[in-house]
Amino acid sequence: MKMNQVEDVIEVVRAMTRQNPKIGLILGSGLGDIAEDMTHADRIPYQTLPHFPEPTVKGHKGQFVIGQLEGQNVMAMQGRYHHYEGYSLRQVSFPVRVMKALGVENLIVTNAAGGINTDFHPGDLMLIRDHINMLGGSPLIGPNNENEGPRFPDMSAPYNPALIDLGKRAASSLGIGIQEGVYLATHGPQYETPAEIRMMRTLGADAVGMSTVPEVIAANHAGLKVLGISCITNMASGILNKPLSHAEVIDTANRVKEDFTRLVKKIVRHIGS
Repeated sequence: MKMNQVEDVIEVVRAMTRQNPKIGLILGSGLGDIAEDMTHADRIPYQTLPHFPEPTVKGHKGQFVIGQLEGQNVMAMQGRYHHYEGYSLRQVSFPVRVMKALGVENLIVTNAAGGINTDFHPGDLMLIRDHINMLGGSPLIGPNNENEGPRFPDMSAPYNPALIDLGKRAASSLGIGIQEGVYLATHGPQYETPAEIRMMRTLGADAVGMSTVPEVIAANHAGLKVLGISCITNMASGILNKPLSHAEVIDTANRVKEDFTRLVKKIVRHIGS
């Protein structure tokens, strides 16, 4: 009998690839195409793995891609799980546990987010400096496996300062304008009301989305170094006089895909140096 579910997954993954990734990528809505640029890639659909349901969100392919990107050994998630799909926060963050067990040391988490900061514009890229968890829970609730991390992990710097600095330098060298800010995570799947956005701005949030935070909590628990990048795909409710739609999220992500790809590749190239 296996000690836990992670071991079940690792046994199957090791039968499908011999590669040893050191960098993990979680690719958000409309941002998954960067995995297509990986070479010597092994693709592992989630449905072939035990304990992995198939993602239900449009724009999420639902597979691991393990291979080479910019000379680095990378494991990318094309598609993630969300709490609003009915999965527990432990399930949402489970792929991070798999990445850690396969040897990943640095994790780049990306997402599509709504801009709360009125100085932002659709198409901006934002390095996440910190986050606010409004999901109403934590992926660490329940029994703690001391082999995975401490019972009470420190969250004073959930996004690694050295990686944030690397992201800023990479953006500057490429001539890409970059924002920095605080990401706030909500349940969804409904978009926020204008009153909720005003509250979030008062709390200090610059962008809002429905992902990322559970994975970052689990990554910090596991001792991974984390960099977060939000693509501001729309302005949040009440800022512009128009309704919000997922189609706009995907359209904007596609529009900034080139800059996003160049930035992530530059970061990956230098992340271990």
